[in-house]
Amino acid sequence: LHWKMMARSIAVSGITAQKISKCITFYKNDTIAAPAVTQTGPKPLLLLLPWLGSRPRAVDKYCEIYLKTGFDVLVVESEVTHFLWPRWGLDYGAKILDVLQSQQFISRPLLVHSFSIGGFTFAQVMLHISRKSQQYQSLTNRIHGHIYDSLVVGSVERMATGVGKSMFPRLQGPVQGVSLLYFRVFKKYTVDYYNDSINVFWNTPVKAPALFFFCDNDPLSDSEEVEKLTGHWQTQGISVGKKRWKESIHAGHLREHPEDYLTTLHNFVQSLNLFGLKAKL
Repeated sequence: LHWKMMARSIAVSGITAQKISKCITFYKNDTIAAPAVTQTGPKPLLLLLPWLGSRPRAVDKYCEIYLKTGFDVLVVESEVTHFLWPRWGLDYGAKILDVLQSQQFISRPLLVHSFSIGGFTFAQVMLHISRKSQQYQSLTNRIHGHIYDSLVVGSVERMATGVGKSMFPRLQGPVQGVSLLYFRVFKKYTVDYYNDSINVFWNTPVKAPALFFFCDNDPLSDSEEVEKLTGHWQTQGISVGKKRWKESIHAGHLREHPEDYLTTLHNFVQSLNLFGLKAKL
């Protein structure tokens, strides 16, 4: 299991893993560099939402970046069923909220980092927040920043392509066709939910600073659509940072452009001042 592997691989550095559910794992940082209380209050928590079908080793790289900085990390993985039957995705969004509102995490400042279709999972969380904004106001206030790497943004067709390419790279054409047929047949239970998610994303209840990583040659993340989204957010008073490459790889920007990626990420996290001191990524 991924969490066992990671717990073994970094146990020496004072990281312990707690399996909260099948798809949610908490990595507690007990190193000297990560005091339980920072100069600004409780230790910040990173909510990491990986891409669909992500490999443990690839996700670990991002976890380690944040763990070395002093964050605790909550990894929230997605399953293909959350997209094929969005009602389950919405239920999963409610479970994520329950975890974030649990005694263990209720006082924690939050930073969100989502990849690819992981942004859809976060949209399910935002859907609940937008429907009960007063109930979740304290949670919204705890989100100090949100980062989107290779966000799958656009139409239902693009989402179908994203699911197909993520899960069955060699069969993406047939899978996309089957997915679109499936979405049409079950429109009431799929497309309508997707449209709700897309709407809540454009009119996000999370007003904290945001950062987007994207590129021009990504078939799953339309760079012009990302520009439209970020422009719309800026009109709502949200501070938006962007790193756009002419050529890169979907959910692989860190691997393709490590220096650019880490510098941009470091500057963004520093600007949030979550630790009340300079933390090095």
